Parts: sequence; structure tokens; C-alpha cells
Amino acid sequence: QVQLVESGGGLVQPGGSLTLSCSASKTHLSFLTMAWHRQAPGKERELVALISYGGSTSYGDSVKGRFTISRGDAKNTVYLQMNSLKVEDKAVYCCNAKVQGIANLLWGQGTQVNVSS
Repeated sequence: QVQLVESGGGLVQPGGSLTLSCSASKTHLSFLTMAWHRQAPGKERELVALISYGGSTSYGDSVKGRFTISRGDAKNTVYLQMNSLKVEDKAVYCCNAKVQGIANLLWGQGTQVNVSS
């Protein structure tokens, strides 16, 4: 069974930075698209950023210019560099992946990001 594990969350002051990581437990699979989503209390889950196997990226409007998604060389790890964090970025951040040969999207358990002074 393939698992996605996120790390890097924590508490940061407004204007600060954090880098989230998401790694898959198996490396021999083809991770096609990988993405970060977030969900704040009382709000719906929203797409933060997505990256294709070839490296094409897209971002939610609220994070454009502040967040950067990237993949590791092994293609089974995805990162989210978050700069200029705002209080409204506080949420649980989850990664997901579309894996070749697996019908359902894989989801990690999430990592909490708190932005507060």
C-alpha cells in the first residue's frame, strides 16, 4: 500500500516562510500529478498548487506569487515553499498524487500550518 506523508508544518509569524514536504512510501511507481490542498476550519478544501510529471505548475489565486510547488528528482516527493505567509493561510495542508495504474487519488494525512503573531 502506498502512503503519502507530509511534514514541515508548524507555527510561523505573518510574513514568515515554511516549506512543506510530501513523500511517498514507494518509489518504483510513476507519480503523475502531485498537488497540495488546504482546508481551514469552517471552509471547504481548496487547491493550493499542482505540478505535473513534466513540471508544469498551477496555483490557486490566493497563493500566486507567494507559494512555489516543486518535485524532487525521484518524482515521488513534492514540496511547497510558502513565503509571505498570511493569517488566512492557516489551515491543514494535504498532498495528493495521481499514480499510474492506481484508480483513486492518494492522499496524505495532512500537516497543520498556523500563522499567528
